[in-house]
Amino acid sequence: MSVPALTLVEFTDRPAPSAHAPLVVLGPSLGTSVTSLWSATARALEGDYRVVGWDLPGHGASPACPGAFGVAELAQGVLDAVDRFQEATSVERPFFYAGNSVGGCVGQQLLLDAPGRVRAAVLLGTAARVGEPAGWAERARLVAAAGTPTQVEGSARRWFAPGFLQRNPVTATELLHDLQDADRASYARVCEALGAFDVRGRLAAVDAPVLAVAGAHDQPVPPEAVAELAAATGGRTVVLEGAAHLLPAEAPLEVARLLAGHFAAVPTDPEGARA
Repeated sequence: MSVPALTLVEFTDRPAPSAHAPLVVLGPSLGTSVTSLWSATARALEGDYRVVGWDLPGHGASPACPGAFGVAELAQGVLDAVDRFQEATSVERPFFYAGNSVGGCVGQQLLLDAPGRVRAAVLLGTAARVGEPAGWAERARLVAAAGTPTQVEGSARRWFAPGFLQRNPVTATELLHDLQDADRASYARVCEALGAFDVRGRLAAVDAPVLAVAGAHDQPVPPEAVAELAAATGGRTVVLEGAAHLLPAEAPLEVARLLAGHFAAVPTDPEGARA
């Protein structure tokens, strides 16, 4: 297995906050760039947090990965990218994390493999096991052979709640273009990583605060699967009634409010720094 070289994107629509502002790391969904998925939510967080996101291999700003990888290798790639960012910016404290779908799977892996690094996590549209291995293997073979455009029609149905495409055509089009432009081999390898991902027996070890967020219309990861994840980590669940799978794009202000509230509730140490 290879640890992918992942690229971080810093969200800087507003003036950069102090280097001492808490760091928030955002993770994408399969077929999306972190910029298209999270920009509106990140804008609502800027000023209080330093907000960065990472892109999957062969998606957005990240290069394709020549070898196979699992979710554990993606999590290590995120840590490596955050380490480089923290070294360059002198930000050395643990970070807050939020991830959607496979980005949420990576969040679970970070909580398990690097518990001292993550202060608190918001896991959106994700579960301890997402889908079935056979389904992911079939999708990986199709995309490797025929490319990501084969996924556009199905993703348009799965990603968004009813009416979103009509209400927000610009956002939806950007996300579907990300999917069409993703590297086919890298997309297929992410499918294979998801097919092998199953941490259902490990989540009781998570000790950081977890908020799990579900979309009421989410078909790939229904609310009951998200609630099971929350229960396994001792966290809590919120269901967004007007959303499906890509919650940060569908309900950016509500997602920003949930992130800010969850992160602000993390206890502080006696000197005032986040624990």
